[in-house]
Amino acid sequence: MTDSTYPAMGGAVDNTSAAKFIPEIWSDEVIASYQKNLVLANLVKKLSMTGKKGDTLHIPKPVRGDAHAKAEGTAVTIQNATEAEVTVTLDKHFEYSRLIEDITETQALSSLRQFYTGDAGYALAKQVDADLFALGKQFGDNGGDYVGTGTKYIDSTGALNDYALNTFDGANDVFTDAGFRKLVQEMDDADVPMDGRCFVVPPSLRNAIMGIDRYSSSDFVDGRVVNNGQIGNLYGIDIFVSSNCPVIEEAGNNSASPTDTKQAMIFHKDAMVLAEQMGVRSQTQYKQDFLATLYTADTLYGASVLRSDAAFNLAVSA
Repeated sequence: MTDSTYPAMGGAVDNTSAAKFIPEIWSDEVIASYQKNLVLANLVKKLSMTGKKGDTLHIPKPVRGDAHAKAEGTAVTIQNATEAEVTVTLDKHFEYSRLIEDITETQALSSLRQFYTGDAGYALAKQVDADLFALGKQFGDNGGDYVGTGTKYIDSTGALNDYALNTFDGANDVFTDAGFRKLVQEMDDADVPMDGRCFVVPPSLRNAIMGIDRYSSSDFVDGRVVNNGQIGNLYGIDIFVSSNCPVIEEAGNNSASPTDTKQAMIFHKDAMVLAEQMGVRSQTQYKQDFLATLYTADTLYGASVLRSDAAFNLAVSA
């Protein structure tokens, strides 16, 4: 500690004495942690709104046209359609804050800051992924919940069924190769492009997948951990595992199942959009009245379904 009598500057706080509170250091660490913990957000369509004003994003959604036969000597067929749009409301502003007292900063190990920045990145990444998982309530004809054609489950016979409350039995309705191939066919029948498909599963379903003999072949799951939870590839679809997959029906509310029901999701990258108006930022401010430093990390974004027929939820046992 260096003291001086004002206006002498011998006791001024500078970058050397306050190195642990330089915002750029906090920012680098929290952004790195945020990117590391994102799973679903890295797989959907992303739009950057950084530096742009406004609270609503309008995305054109044109209607597909048709091909017409051309008869000799006749004019071409002119086609027109009233094009639609998808609106994304930029209304999701989440923050993570800590007030660190001077005595704690003085006596604690420097790893305390690294824990807070890592924890902030994890918390914000988990929130973004949670909002994207919640968009599954709008797949197919799902009416604001997971019940409908946008959510499927594989029953004990291997058949693929539309999900409804009190129907999925986590003890007997298990994941099978035949059921998964039917789910893939649902994507094919919806004319979803072959490339850009992903399947995000909870750890419980990863365990089931690893127990299927034919998936132990390098032709299916190669066993390598690649990017942020990727565990392999099945029938040309990248498979990712995420601990953020939510419970969509608790066992206590499901008369058909002794286990909680979790959401897995198969989708094309263009099925959903994540619009970031403000990426993760990190700020510190000294609070003299508390003799403490306030640290806050926050982000501002919006998320929406772009193509509700290009994605399905799969109900699985937790």
